[in-house]
Amino acid sequence: QVQLVESGGGLVQAGGSLRLSCASSRNIFRFDKMGWYRQTPGNRRELVAGISSGGGTNYADFGMGRFTVSRDSAKNTLDLQMNSLRPEDTAVYYCHAEAVVNVEGAKVEHWGQGTQVTVSS
Repeated sequence: QVQLVESGGGLVQAGGSLRLSCASSRNIFRFDKMGWYRQTPGNRRELVAGISSGGGTNYADFGMGRFTVSRDSAKNTLDLQMNSLRPEDTAVYYCHAEAVVNVEGAKVEHWGQGTQVTVSS
């Protein structure tokens, strides 16, 4: 069973920065893709940023130019650097990993437990 454990959340003032980290029990380079999602009460979980096995990245519009997703091979973590934070970035942030398990393309997904990010105005 793959375990993903997020850390780095907390309370920060608007304009500040946070770095989230997701530690994986499996080598992160064995996943086909990984990413960060966020969710606020009453809303669907939404993609923040993703990275493919080949290193290609994609970002939600709200994160472009402010957020950077990366992988740390030494620590075996998926990281999310968040700068210029805004109150509307307040949410629980989740780490996600996906692996294709057969030739038909069946996928297995894994989620972390989430870490709270609160941005005060």
